[in-house]
Amino acid sequence: MKNTFTEEMRLHFEPLEKPFNVVLVEPEIPLNTGSIARLCAATGSNLIIIGKTGFSLKSSELKRAGVDYWQHVKFMRYQSIDDYIRDYPDSHLYLFSSRAKIPYIDCNFQSGDSLVFGKESTGLSDEILNRFKERLYAIPTVSGIRSLNLSNAVSIVLYEALKKNDAFKRLYWET
Repeated sequence: MKNTFTEEMRLHFEPLEKPFNVVLVEPEIPLNTGSIARLCAATGSNLIIIGKTGFSLKSSELKRAGVDYWQHVKFMRYQSIDDYIRDYPDSHLYLFSSRAKIPYIDCNFQSGDSLVFGKESTGLSDEILNRFKERLYAIPTVSGIRSLNLSNAVSIVLYEALKKNDAFKRLYWET
């Protein structure tokens, strides 16, 4: 019996005119960052890394996790969140922390916004949390679970942001 699906057919959407910026502050695990880079390529989003990383940007694990999609990722680095804000003054910041009180589904995402996530071990610094406390959101989990994996958290938030900006109303199949 012949398979009715053509393996080369893939479901796509048109990228937003103003992409979302996925901002990672001091990421520590190359596999997470590589996975997030692949997610950014798949969604037409920008990847921004702020501060030090816990790995080399030439790491084989980082490259492997991003597969062969690195050439599709618009990638930028900044020393500090202030440097980033200076270059993107009109991009609204949404910061995500397991300690926030407001669920991410309450965000009013607009294309071009910045989705900011902290490092895997401790999240965003207390300085950043206190400075931007009115912009903090959380992804709810069941009791007893501290937090989600960074790449999973970014995926959840980014696809919600795309959905809220009608990115999936222009779906098409392509070989």
